Amino acid sequence: MNKGGPILIIEDDLDDQEILDDVFKELGFANKIIFFGDSQEALDFLISTDIEPFIIFSDINMPKLSGVELREKVHNNEDLRLKSIPYLFFTTSTEQKAVIDAYSKSIQGFFVKPSSYDKLLRVIRIIVEYWQECVSPNYIK
Repeated sequence: MNKGGPILIIEDDLDDQEILDDVFKELGFANKIIFFGDSQEALDFLISTDIEPFIIFSDINMPKLSGVELREKVHNNEDLRLKSIPYLFFTTSTEQKAVIDAYSKSIQGFFVKPSSYDKLLRVIRIIVEYWQECVSPNYIK
């Protein structure tokens, strides 16, 4: 896990992208934020770049590839799997089937987007600070 790497946000809703951009700016984390409007674009980036992201926040209901399908492709790609990138679902979907499907693909967290800005700010802060403290298999001190 590259704690200094960018945070990838895979979100097709432009309003949600704007709100998340505001949240990350307010929190002031040093990580660059990179948005993707669809899962295929994110997958192409992950496969073709040498950049090692810090965290991936992904919606589930996405065009082209669903978030679950993207997670499966990332998990089945040995090069990407060895980067130990935390993959989190951040979505409005609260269906039990979606949660079960997500965890069956070895995600590291499933979060429902809070409806209030203050709660969104708190949840994002907690998530990022947690992963900043976490040690991963490819951690080198």
